[in-house]
Amino acid sequence: MTLPAAFLKGHIAHRGLHGIGADGVGRPENSMAAFRAAVDLGVAIELDLQPSSDGHAMVFHDYDLARLTVRDGKVGSFTAKALSQTGLRGGDAGIPTLEAVIEMIAGRVPVLIEVKDQDGQMGPDVGPLEAAAMAALDGYVGDVAVMSFNPHSVACFQRDAPHLSRGLVTSAFDADHWPELTESTRDHLAAIPDFDRLGCDFISHQADALNMPRVSELKRAGAAILCWTIRSPAQEAEARKIADAVTFEGYLP
Repeated sequence: MTLPAAFLKGHIAHRGLHGIGADGVGRPENSMAAFRAAVDLGVAIELDLQPSSDGHAMVFHDYDLARLTVRDGKVGSFTAKALSQTGLRGGDAGIPTLEAVIEMIAGRVPVLIEVKDQDGQMGPDVGPLEAAAMAALDGYVGDVAVMSFNPHSVACFQRDAPHLSRGLVTSAFDADHWPELTESTRDHLAAIPDFDRLGCDFISHQADALNMPRVSELKRAGAAILCWTIRSPAQEAEARKIADAVTFEGYLP
């Protein structure tokens, strides 16, 4: 399956159309309020998945709760019920499940899903979160695509949900930003060697590294090029010299 054309309209709201005002109140990232705002604007949504302790796909970016919620601890240490009752800072609701989010979106805008690496080294210790995502998406008829930095995660979707458009989240993988990865792992991932093997349709690439030769090579071969994260119209104009669509936040397209 190829990336649905609706993603290439140009704008994908990073973790929803989120924003917190000076008073500390607003639409937290990856919240139902942020997703509703994106639907109202008519733009695609990017969201992240982390697992609950009881096997549900939770829509949340960080591995730890402290930055974004009123609770401390690892996301994966709590049940889906407990996480749904854990308030997001700046909002009036808890962490949503993927099932709840796609039920609300109901196909009205495209959904780009990033499955967060659970191996720690972008290795093969993955599977349960991917299976939970597939279960949540079973029967969904809206435009959706899945992606991960970890090629082993993408391979799960290739094997068990080949009907879903899939891609790699890619980067220059410099040591300053990825100190937890070994040099050999960083070098491997930066070369994006797994794209064809995994039957990918797209990459979502680090915006300030779009000039990498491998990105141009994939574009010439017909891959869709998305990018992250654009924070101003000026950045968007520069990224669009290469990217087909941008994942944005902090301004309205």
